[in-house]
Amino acid sequence: MSAETPAVPGRDEHNLRVIRRHFRAWRGERPFWAGLFVILGGLPIAYFPYANLQIGHLTLAMSTTAGAGSLIIGVLLVVLGVSLWFQKHVRTFAGVAAILLALVSIPVSNLGGFLIGFLLALVGGAMAVSWAPGAPPEAQPAKEATVAQDDAPEGAVPAPRDAVDEPNDLSGTSPANGANGRHSAG
Repeated sequence: MSAETPAVPGRDEHNLRVIRRHFRAWRGERPFWAGLFVILGGLPIAYFPYANLQIGHLTLAMSTTAGAGSLIIGVLLVVLGVSLWFQKHVRTFAGVAAILLALVSIPVSNLGGFLIGFLLALVGGAMAVSWAPGAPPEAQPAKEATVAQDDAPEGAVPAPRDAVDEPNDLSGTSPANGANGRHSAG
C-alpha cells in the first residue's frame, strides 16, 4: 500500500469518523436544527414553574397556579421536536404547533420560561415550517473527451516548453498530467 493509495471509505476509517459521517447524512435529510431548537425551548418552559431558587437561606419558589399547564406545554414541545427528527413529513404541522405552544407559554409559564423557552421554540417552529427537503442530485451524462496529444485538458495551464519542444516542468506536478500538485515518493 503506497502513500498514493486512497483510503477506502468505511473500511480504513476510524469508527468515530464513520459514525460522524452517518450522523451527518441522517441530519441532512430532516429538519434537525428545528427539532433541536424546539426541544431546547420546551425544557425551560417545563422546568421553571417547578424550580426553587436558593439565595442563601432564602428560597424563591417560581411555581404558579398553572404549573400543570407549563408541564404539558413543555412536554408537547419536546415531543414535537423529537417528531421533527423522526417524522420529517409532519414538519409543517409540528412547526405551526410549536409556534402556537410558544405563544401560549407566555401567559401560562412564567413568560414562556423567562423568554428563553419562548424564543427557542418560536425560532425552532419557524425553521420547521420553512425547511424543505433537498432535491437529489441528477446524474450527469459523461462527456467524451477528445483531447489531442499536445492539448491540455480544459482549464489546465499548459506546461512551459523549452527550445527543443519538451515540457520544462521537472517536478512532475503540472495540472496537465493530472498530478494536482502532489509529489510522489517514488
